[in-house]
Amino acid sequence: MFSVLACIQHQHDWRLIVVAAVICLIGSFTTMLLFQRVQECERAHRYRWMATAAITCGTGIWATHFIAMLAYDSGFPISYAPQATAMSIVVAIAAAGAAIIVAHARGNAASFAIGGAILGLGIAAMHFTGMAAIEAQARLIYDVPMTISAVLAGTIFASLALLAFHTFRDIRRLAVATTLFVLAICSLHFTSMSGITLRPDASVIVAGASIDRSLLAGIVIAVSTALILTAFGATFLDRHLTDLRGLANASLEGLLIVRDDRILDVNERLIEMSGWTSSQLTGRPPTAILVLGPEGLNCCGDTDGPSEITLLHVDGREIPVEILCRTIEYRGRESHVLVVRDITERKKSERKIEHLAHHDSLTDLPNRALFDDRMDLALRLAAQRDEQVAILCLDLDRFKAANDIFGHGEGDRILCKVADILRDVTDSTDTIARLGGDEFAIIQSGVPQPESASQLANRVLAAFAERMNMARDPKAVGVTIGIALFPDDGSNSDELRTNADTALYRAKGAGRGTACFFDAAMDEAARIRRELGHDLRRAILRNELSVAYQPLIAARSGQVAGYEALLRWIHPERGVIGPAIFIPIAEESGTIVELGAWVLEQACSEAARWAEPLTIAVNVSPVQFQLPNFCEQVADVLSRTKLDGTRLELEITEAVLMRDREAVLVLLHRLRALGVRIVMDDFGTGYSSLSNLQSFPFDKIKIDGSFTAAIEHDDAARSIVRAIIGLGHSLNLPVVTEGVETEAQRLIVTEQNCSQLQGFLLGKPGAEPSRALHPAEIVQLDSARLKRT
Repeated sequence: MFSVLACIQHQHDWRLIVVAAVICLIGSFTTMLLFQRVQECERAHRYRWMATAAITCGTGIWATHFIAMLAYDSGFPISYAPQATAMSIVVAIAAAGAAIIVAHARGNAASFAIGGAILGLGIAAMHFTGMAAIEAQARLIYDVPMTISAVLAGTIFASLALLAFHTFRDIRRLAVATTLFVLAICSLHFTSMSGITLRPDASVIVAGASIDRSLLAGIVIAVSTALILTAFGATFLDRHLTDLRGLANASLEGLLIVRDDRILDVNERLIEMSGWTSSQLTGRPPTAILVLGPEGLNCCGDTDGPSEITLLHVDGREIPVEILCRTIEYRGRESHVLVVRDITERKKSERKIEHLAHHDSLTDLPNRALFDDRMDLALRLAAQRDEQVAILCLDLDRFKAANDIFGHGEGDRILCKVADILRDVTDSTDTIARLGGDEFAIIQSGVPQPESASQLANRVLAAFAERMNMARDPKAVGVTIGIALFPDDGSNSDELRTNADTALYRAKGAGRGTACFFDAAMDEAARIRRELGHDLRRAILRNELSVAYQPLIAARSGQVAGYEALLRWIHPERGVIGPAIFIPIAEESGTIVELGAWVLEQACSEAARWAEPLTIAVNVSPVQFQLPNFCEQVADVLSRTKLDGTRLELEITEAVLMRDREAVLVLLHRLRALGVRIVMDDFGTGYSSLSNLQSFPFDKIKIDGSFTAAIEHDDAARSIVRAIIGLGHSLNLPVVTEGVETEAQRLIVTEQNCSQLQGFLLGKPGAEPSRALHPAEIVQLDSARLKRT
């Protein structure tokens, strides 16, 4: 009888001991790597890696045990039973599998600790199964306390190993867990071996079918080493290859690996982009899905930039892509990697930007830049083919007023509707453009002229009459058209547009809602009127406008009773332009709204500076009365200037009363509620003056200057003036006589008890009274003064 432990130092082959230690260390480290792979992999691959980990772990435990046993030289022959030997590796693998399943079932510290305990007991079960495989003429005697200590030590170290694997991260996880697992295997094996005694017994019969220890040593070392290293290599390669493929698949660009004009591999992004499967693409030439340039893949190089080509989708669609080619080493040979980026969205954005650069954002019609390009092209082609080109300039009637009255949102809707009308009545070869604001233009080429332009203009006018009916829609607008022809009316686009504009303004002067061809003999006044319309829009900003103040004189006392604010325009090139010229232009274009507000502000501010509470009269256009917020504008001006509303007189003509009389009546009452006085201007020139005086709340009436001018020599005019003054007295309304320019005229209207006088005889329009004499210092206008004047 002898102790195995006592013989280790002198009776073991240390070379095998070193081999056992190395296999134990490598097996333990590989086991921990596989455990980590089980945690990291997707659920679909987890059981595959669990099985690999169980085989590797069980093989490492089994190999360590048998190589350590084979290292022992007992002095007499020892062999191993094949069945028990095979059973021992099965036990080791099964125990490892059970431990892995339990540890990863919940994935917490407790489950890993329990799994480690199961693994420790599995090491013990394998150890005793392996010891049972020994066949020799001897009996094995176990020291029970030592055996229990060995099992406890192995179980505790194994449990700590898996618990450390769960707890630690990075390199500490593998280092600590591997060390503890090696201790678990070694402590159990060698502690148990120290408590085993081999007692020779000649009566023990050794079976003939046993494995020689030398042969078993070779088999164990070869098989275990191969299995463990294979598992280690598979883990390493799978980890890195999977990560590399995952990295490639995470790329936003498609990747193709090409060699010898054949596709070797593709990533998932390319499959997603093209719709092809990996098996469909592998082995095919890249031209099966890529429309390459004439140089093919010869463009590959480290300095070549990206190229734009086409990717052929599986359904036949062509996808614009950007390709970058580089040379790499793949599977041991030089290959090309093609980086394919989908640029569909970028192309869409570029097309959108280009479209916006040449089209109006509201109506989506060509803008001025694209119109000019199309015009130049049409003129070049027409010159080559000896054809004519027509340009139609369109201007919307009443658009500015509608835009101011109903708001910019409604104005945008009107412009879009106009664009739709023009699209419906033109041909696909015509170019429609919005040049800005309410200005549109059409280029018509390739058809006989002037017949085709005339027919197109008639279609436009008819469509507006049908779809922009002002009788049904107060927001409707009209259209006026001017037409010029190439080459008769101009040799270039600038001349044609200028002449078409001239024709347009002539059409406006003829009554609007019409079309007019350019005529070289057209009125110069039409051109001037058009230019004045453009200049008037900027007159306020250029400080070209001013307000003159003409006094209203009390007929009996000769004292100043108030002033009338009159708008004056001094053009930088044309000089003084009379209101009779520019006011109608302003009303046509809608500029009168801005001008009227400016005059009201200036007049009220001036009156607020006077020491005497004289009245200030301001003319109001019918266009202003259509503004829904006109009363609020007046109230706001009075509030800002701190002018008493009773000092403000608003002069209106009967044209204001011709539209929506009920709405005008409401507005007049609202203005009077502010204290504002309402004056009927140019009385006697309308068609319903008497009924208007009865229906509307007027505070004063003014006799038109045309009657005043004729009262000296025309009995009828004198009778009309006398009747109007008498009517005013009967209605208790003060009467003002305009246009008093002679002493005779003054005497006549004064004798009829006219309340106030106004005219050049009594005072011409001048600068702000606040800059002149104090109102109280103005002397009475006696007869002598009048005669001198």
